[in-house]
Amino acid sequence: MRADARRNHERLLTEARATFAAQGADAPLEEIARRAGVGIGTLYRHFPTRAELLNAVFQEALTELLDRSGELAEAAEPCRALVEWLRALVAHAGEYRGLAHALMSASYDRSSALAQCSEPLRAAGERLLGRAREAGQVRADVSIGDLMQLTNAIALAAEQCPEDEELADRLLALTLRGIKD
Repeated sequence: MRADARRNHERLLTEARATFAAQGADAPLEEIARRAGVGIGTLYRHFPTRAELLNAVFQEALTELLDRSGELAEAAEPCRALVEWLRALVAHAGEYRGLAHALMSASYDRSSALAQCSEPLRAAGERLLGRAREAGQVRADVSIGDLMQLTNAIALAAEQCPEDEELADRLLALTLRGIKD
């Protein structure tokens, strides 16, 4: 990538993060381009779809979630490790208004650019879930797909009630009671 293209790419990502944080994942792409000092055509050359821009924005958070799952993979208490990781997923999905909905949609559309975030998370979560199952701490019929959908649903519910800061944690605790063996 040429130096000017690389600068444009980085400015677009910086402004997308700020705009998505302030306005949600459905923020106008034209505004992101304007704030980055480029035209909308430049934004689309770098990120042909909104999902690709969202995917690029969330790569840093994805790396953190994957690193955290790696740290938790050898924890002495597998169920507690799974719970801690699921809490991190809920927090991630709740970072940007509209992200939980976009992630839920991506889980059904494997061709979506956001599926690139979902697949590594699914594999990381499956490892943690497998350990908790092997330890007899989680029911055998619980799937990582279901857990990821539930974490997104919890983040979405919490997004609808921002005044209740404890809602996500209460909903996750309730959900987790149902998965234990």
